[in-house]
Amino acid sequence: MEKTFKSPLKHIAFSVFAWLVGLMIFFPIFWMVLTSFKSELDAISMPPMFFDFDWTLANYVEVQARSNYFKFAMNSVVLSVGSTLIGLVFAVTCAWAMAFSPTKRTKNALLWMLSTKMMPPVGVLVPIYLVFRDWGLLDNRFGIMMVLFLMNLPIMVWMLYTYFKEIPKDILEAARMDGATMPKEILFVLLPMAVPGIASTMLLNIILAWNEAFWTLNLTTSDAAPLTAFIASYSSPEGLFWAKLSAASTMAVAPILIIGWFSQKQLVRGLTFGAVK
Repeated sequence: MEKTFKSPLKHIAFSVFAWLVGLMIFFPIFWMVLTSFKSELDAISMPPMFFDFDWTLANYVEVQARSNYFKFAMNSVVLSVGSTLIGLVFAVTCAWAMAFSPTKRTKNALLWMLSTKMMPPVGVLVPIYLVFRDWGLLDNRFGIMMVLFLMNLPIMVWMLYTYFKEIPKDILEAARMDGATMPKEILFVLLPMAVPGIASTMLLNIILAWNEAFWTLNLTTSDAAPLTAFIASYSSPEGLFWAKLSAASTMAVAPILIIGWFSQKQLVRGLTFGAVK
């Protein structure tokens, strides 16, 4: 009796805690969107104004008039999707080899790959910048794509490796006995069975590449600049224009928020199963 009494209380407590954490995470996004509809004076007013202000779309009109939003958005799409597709080619083959032909050093190799994510990017900024300068890759889509692809490759390999480990080896062995070569084994047997894992990996990598700011701000200026640079352009020596900055930020994060909302089931599965298990 005591156990059944405590269980609902524990469930309610966890639910309340989850809602509080969710609201804390959501509030900055809500405040950013709200501020984008204010005037500059209302945006910095004290005490803060929640709904009792004159709503306006002037910030969005001025942001679009000052900067070509669609150019930055197209760069973000090309860089995030392009780096994901390139990374998928390498990650699938690497994860396939580690999952189905492991060696004594496979675990060490996986840990080493993941450890590269612990190094601060600023530690390798100077050599990469010099290489890009000498090879003519500064402010170049292909160059930024390669950086994003290499930056997220360890996560892609880890996620796909955990998915591939769940696929029975007997199925691949049967395909080999039927005469399937390695490319056919991967394309026609492995990939169709791992579609959920691949979809989760792709979605997560696109989000990570879309939100990447450090490399895009340091290696681009205008031609290859994505939406992260679009947002940063509203920080000037004269100060921060909060309303316009909020409008630019809302326009930058809206596409990826929509994608994340409609694909949240795959993202949760990827984060809780592929990346953690």
